[in-house]
Amino acid sequence: MSTPLDPEDPRPAETKTAVPPTRPGTVDPRLLEVLVCPVTKGSLDYDAEAGELISRAARLVYPIREGIPIMLPEEARPLED
Repeated sequence: MSTPLDPEDPRPAETKTAVPPTRPGTVDPRLLEVLVCPVTKGSLDYDAEAGELISRAARLVYPIREGIPIMLPEEARPLED
């Protein structure tokens, strides 16, 4: 399945992709829709202010570094109450 390129995208045609650019430090919302906790396979809550993904079922918090979710349990920290 392909997504049409945005005709209003001001970038030169050779640099355009079907995935719109995101601001540095943010995560593409479409990615957040498909990500799940690697431990429980359950849903995640996105904390944009802290730059983290929270798995309440696993009680783990996954970091987001440079806009990339780090979905490794050994990189996660325990969820604090």
